[in-house]
Amino acid sequence: MYPYSNVSFFDRLRAFFEQRNTLPRLIMINILVFLCIKIINVILWLSNVQFDLSLFFAVPASLSQLLKQPWGIFTYMFLHASFFHLFFNMIVLYIFGEIFLQYFSQRKLMSTYIFGGLAGGLFYILAYNLFPVFEKINEISYALGASASILAILIVIATYVPDYRINLLFIGPIKLKYFAIAIVIIDILSIPIENTGGHIAHLGGAFWGFLYIWLFQRGIDMYAPFNKFYLNSKKKNTHFRTHKTAKTSTSKRPVSDEDYNAQRAEKEYVIDKILDKIAQGGYDSLSSKEKEILFKSSNRK
Repeated sequence: MYPYSNVSFFDRLRAFFEQRNTLPRLIMINILVFLCIKIINVILWLSNVQFDLSLFFAVPASLSQLLKQPWGIFTYMFLHASFFHLFFNMIVLYIFGEIFLQYFSQRKLMSTYIFGGLAGGLFYILAYNLFPVFEKINEISYALGASASILAILIVIATYVPDYRINLLFIGPIKLKYFAIAIVIIDILSIPIENTGGHIAHLGGAFWGFLYIWLFQRGIDMYAPFNKFYLNSKKKNTHFRTHKTAKTSTSKRPVSDEDYNAQRAEKEYVIDKILDKIAQGGYDSLSSKEKEILFKSSNRK
């Protein structure tokens, strides 16, 4: 019935991680970071060193501690406390990452993950330094996990295509907007019960996801400056390597991996701009040249 029905689960899994795309790379980074941290912690324990390496890369609530490890607000979003914490987050990232990529580019997925995580970390730090209830635990509190980043991805999709239906176990089909609203409400109500910092960070990720799409639907793409910077850096590197090659050789040489990646990045940027234009104004808003580029891209093997 399906062309891949005879392919084993492990073959599909291997094929997924062999893709040079954002989603499998994000999942793989989270898995590798988890394994490295746990293995090093075992070595430290065997050496009678009482130190959890996760805390070195987590985001601290204390501002004085944050000044000592400012990288924590970035690295915390790739950490996980336990196997089940990692497993659940990666399953959810895969599900909503796949839906995300039906409407947006690979680069936007990465940007949403990063900026959603940063917003979650910022919410966590602000809350623990503004609300009196956290005064006694501020100095010893840390946050880690990819949940804020993942919730940002979920909210982007739920805001952009609110009527998209997903199937929930024991519940059945449900519109994505109702699922997202339920998750946010649960996070708010859970703040005084358990995992307080985590739920606050989730709300930061949700806020970023909603803010990004709210502005995007009004013609403002907050990721655009970073996309241009990425493309320009690729162009400069390509120009430098091309110029250097031209001086050292007059014969035609194969394109290097770096040049190929730079050329592909430029093409992806053009396609991303066209897809954004479709998202905002529909297919008819494209020029004939843009339609031709999109057609050639969709038919390239």
